[in-house]
Amino acid sequence: QVQLVESGGGLVQPGGSLRLSCATAGFTFNVAAMRWDRQAPGKALEWISTISPTGEHKSYAESVKGRFTISRDNALNTVSLQMTELNPEDTAVYYCALIGSKIVRGQGTQVTVSS
Repeated sequence: QVQLVESGGGLVQPGGSLRLSCATAGFTFNVAAMRWDRQAPGKALEWISTISPTGEHKSYAESVKGRFTISRDNALNTVSLQMTELNPEDTAVYYCALIGSKIVRGQGTQVTVSS
């Protein structure tokens, strides 16, 4: 079955950077569009970024555009999210997700931005 395992979260100071990774299995990764979402405490799930199967096309939410970069490695079946200039509003659980007939998400990784 589909497996998505996020890693790389943690505590970072404002202005810092983190790189999240998502290891995948159970589906044909190189034909799948992938995305990152996040959910802050008490808030709805928020879409962050999407990447096409080849990695050629990427899109970002306005809230992260210019600070976050999505990428993928189709040889390793991984998708990543490089986050820079982090601020407290970026504190959330971050999920990678497979875009298929339905959205399938991993268990998430916590990112906390605080001094």
